[in-house]
Parts: sequence; C-alpha cells; structure tokens
Amino acid sequence: MSDLHAMIRRRKRWDLAFNVLGAAVVVLSLAFLGMLLADLIRDGLPRLGRDFLTEFPSRKPEKAGIKSAIIGTSLVMLVTTCTAIPLGIAAGLYLEEYARKNWVTTIIEINIANLAGVPSIIWGLMSLGLLVYQLHLGRSILTAGLTLGLLVLPIVIVATREALRSIPQGIREGSYACGATRWQTMRHHVLPYSLSGIFTGAIIALSRAIGETAPLITIGALTYIAFLPPAPFSEEAAKMAAAKAPVADAGWMTEAFWPVRELGIKAFGWLGSEFTVLPIQAFNWVSRPDPRFQVNAAAAGVILLAMTLSMNAVAIMLRYRLRKRYTW
Repeated sequence: MSDLHAMIRRRKRWDLAFNVLGAAVVVLSLAFLGMLLADLIRDGLPRLGRDFLTEFPSRKPEKAGIKSAIIGTSLVMLVTTCTAIPLGIAAGLYLEEYARKNWVTTIIEINIANLAGVPSIIWGLMSLGLLVYQLHLGRSILTAGLTLGLLVLPIVIVATREALRSIPQGIREGSYACGATRWQTMRHHVLPYSLSGIFTGAIIALSRAIGETAPLITIGALTYIAFLPPAPFSEEAAKMAAAKAPVADAGWMTEAFWPVRELGIKAFGWLGSEFTVLPIQAFNWVSRPDPRFQVNAAAAGVILLAMTLSMNAVAIMLRYRLRKRYTW
C-alpha cells in the first residue's frame, strides 16, 4: 500500500511539473508575441493617417500610401470568399452526409487532408501553369482569388465536416421520423446548428489567405501599382468593353451574345485588372534601404493585422449569435 501511495505522489509531482512547464512555455510565447506586436505598432503607428490610406505608392517614402494595395487585398479576398466558401461547404456537406463510405471517398478524404498541408508556393506554381498559361486568365485579380481559394478550400471542407459531425444524430433521426427528406433535414436542422462552426472555420481559412505572399508573387503580382481596377459600369469599364468587343461580322452567335458579353465586361472587368496586395507592398518596402520605407512597411503590417483581427472578431460574433439562436 505504501508503494501505491508513493507512486501516486510521484505521478502527481510529474503532473504538477508538466503543468508548470506548459504554463511557462505559453507565457513565454505570448510574451515574445506581445513584444513583436508592440514593436510593430510602435514603429508603424506614427505613419498611420488618412494620407497613408488614400495615397498610391510612391518613390518618396513620406508620400507613399497603400490605397492600391488595400483595394487589391479587398478584391482578391472577395474572389477568394466567393470561391472557397460555397465550394467548401458544398463539398463538406456531400462527403459527410451524402457520399457512400467506400474506397473512392476514402481516397478523396486522404487527398483533402494532404492538400491542407501542401506549401503555398506549390499552389502558386500550379496556378501559374494552369490558370495563367493554360486558361489564359493572366496575372489578374481573378487568378489571385482563385489561387487563394484553392489554397484554403481543404481547410473549409475539413471545418465543414467537423461542424456537421458535432451535431447529435438524434436531431437527424427526429427529423426523419417526422417525415422530412434528407435535404429538408440538412437545410432546416443540421446546417443551421452547424453554421457557427462552419463560419468560424471559413474565417480562419480566410485569415490565412489574407497574409499569403508566395503564391501571389509566383503568379506575377506587381509590387508597384499607381492605379485602381475599373469600377463596375464606369467609363473606364465601358472603354474596356469597347476595346474587347468583337467585330460585327464575327458570326451570328458572337454578334447575338455581344450585349451580354459587353455587360459582363462592364460589371466584372475589374477581375482582369493587375493587382497588388498588402503583404507584397510591405515586402517591397522592407527590401528598400531607406529606413523610412521600413516605417511604411510597419504601418502596412499594422493595417493587415487589424484586417485579420477584424475578420476573427466577425467570426466570434457570428458564432456567438448563431449558438444563441440555435440551441438544443
């Protein structure tokens, strides 16, 4: 009996030592992170202002701004969101609720798990070969958004499947017992209850995409842009539509569908525009020898950090409201 008590005391001492070590590592990591963030904010805060947000990049550091970079980041993330989230939710729902459990789905699940760990530069090389050279989409906002969308798509799929698995099976069985179809059960019961987890995973995936640099450099993102993409239905978009318009005698189908094509170019012509994003703009400034550009890079980092934290705050708010609304 004494040996048993001694072993229990020894195990408790080991548990206490492990807890203390783990807490120390966490505190040390947070301290280093806090020091880095404080240093970034200290360097970049004096440069932040209205002019910095509304001016284009310049060779003069005191006049350089992030207008084109922040607009490019927003548009690229818009395309990424419209690409990754609907496809990821649909794929996760199909694999978890509809697909048969056989060797085909097993291979698909293994590949999705492997794709989630593929380095981002590989996605950039794939997009360069497929989207830029094969599909001729060019080095555009559309190419960048599709690249980042494919990059985070496995994360959205995995998050969707985990959120669906967290729903008790009794909810599905109760819906089936009331005569509901599988789709009615998914639409009215399973999906509403799992939306908080799905949105949280989607925002986390987008938070990763907003800071990616390597795949965008690979597909040809510019480091210096002093213009904005054409606004939908603007004069610049109309000129772009006229420049890309087919000749009148190009055939009855081209001529018949030309108004639709013209309308699409006017509304979505900005998808084909060249772009830059905040991480690439900050990388360009960091590589400059002038220390004043280093301050600009720190300020751009603060803006990027604020955008990322805002996205995570939106995820937390959505999760709280959805959990409060849908409870079982």
